[in-house]
Amino acid sequence: MLDGGVAGWLALGGLFAVVGLVSPALTRWALATRPWCSTMAGMPNQQTIAIRPGGPEDTGAVLRLLDGATAWLVARGRTGQWGTARPSTDPRRIAQADDWASGGGLYLAMFGDRPVGALVVGAASDYVPPATEPELYVRLLVTDREHTGLGIGARLLEHAADLARSRGLGLLRVDCYGGVDRALVRFYEGCGFTATDSFTVTRPGLDPWPGQVLVRRLD
Repeated sequence: MLDGGVAGWLALGGLFAVVGLVSPALTRWALATRPWCSTMAGMPNQQTIAIRPGGPEDTGAVLRLLDGATAWLVARGRTGQWGTARPSTDPRRIAQADDWASGGGLYLAMFGDRPVGALVVGAASDYVPPATEPELYVRLLVTDREHTGLGIGARLLEHAADLARSRGLGLLRVDCYGGVDRALVRFYEGCGFTATDSFTVTRPGLDPWPGQVLVRRLD
């Protein structure tokens, strides 16, 4: 992400969403039954997930989720999205997590008293084309890989949609890593988003970072 002077952060795009790396079979099902997020958010096991606003005291929880997600990606050879370093050891990433936690747009998915997912909403990042109407932008989405199968990412995205509606907004946007097999793009498409603008971020000494903007129209 390029926000807050954190240039070169490998986890660009407001999307730290490992939830997008789902199995091909689940992806096919999601695309056939969109909006997938609404379906997942209504599952019985969603009753075990609560969402609460976050605050400055939750920086550590966000970093823990990012550390776990990064390790999960590295173990599967998917290092192009976020690199290999633990976010909690990088001062720039710690500063970014502090900004998210104190910025008023953080929401945490809770399984009992344990944070198992994080969502940050706000204004769009500078490196994506501006919207042509008022919008809400998903800047961060990450889930705990130890609690897969609960539809946590879907629940958080539905929460973002509800927040947008409550503010009288009809547009929800997000951007994500568009490289390798575009698994994250397919995940969002299964959640009712439509891919629009592609972009590339150049980084000194590193490979270009391919990104994809997606939009979801709200009723």
